[in-house]
Amino acid sequence: MSTARHASAPFTVDLVVLTALTSELAVLLEKGKGNSGRWTLPWRLPVRSESLNAVSGRLAVSAVGSKAAWIEQLGAFGDGRAHPSLVQLSVAFVAAVPHEMAGPERGFHWFPVRDLPPLAPRHRSMVEAAIERLRMAVDRAPIAFRLLPPRFTLTELQQMYELLLGKRLHKASFRRSLQAASLVTATDEWRSEGRGRPAQLYTFAPKRKNRPARGVRFDLLGGTGV
Repeated sequence: MSTARHASAPFTVDLVVLTALTSELAVLLEKGKGNSGRWTLPWRLPVRSESLNAVSGRLAVSAVGSKAAWIEQLGAFGDGRAHPSLVQLSVAFVAAVPHEMAGPERGFHWFPVRDLPPLAPRHRSMVEAAIERLRMAVDRAPIAFRLLPPRFTLTELQQMYELLLGKRLHKASFRRSLQAASLVTATDEWRSEGRGRPAQLYTFAPKRKNRPARGVRFDLLGGTGV
């Protein structure tokens, strides 16, 4: 991820903020200025000596009122595609935030990714790339855990993974993969999930120092697209 500083800003920094909205993935958009009234991604022109990371972090706070649970640089976008600023180049970031902690701030609104309003072509490309990057990162970064409360059931965790990945997962295979990756720790708490017996609550188990990064091998779960 670049943190290079710049004397001027012939480019924008744009942010695709994603969250789990009930049972679907949603993106945060800002009501555009001017006569068009078109919705846009949060974006800003960097100021002198401000790092790209600082701009993206500031964008997240201004949009949702808190720091992002996960944020990563997507890359540069241009290719002559239209942008609200009319600037020819943009550096985009993707972020994920828990919906319960995400404002949104005034002027912003969540839209399901399957039903977005018209966007500038460059912003549409960023959203598509952000969703793809998120799904690639889910098995190497604890994004799903950061979008859940500190204590959760395994059913809730699986549902979050399914929402982020956009596909259904086999229950038994998912739980075996979790166990193999040592990603969760059982608590002494239980919660009712309907007519069945109460479900045990779990917490995320951060990896120990000097241990390799862990992830759930979703390619082995045999899920189906949704």
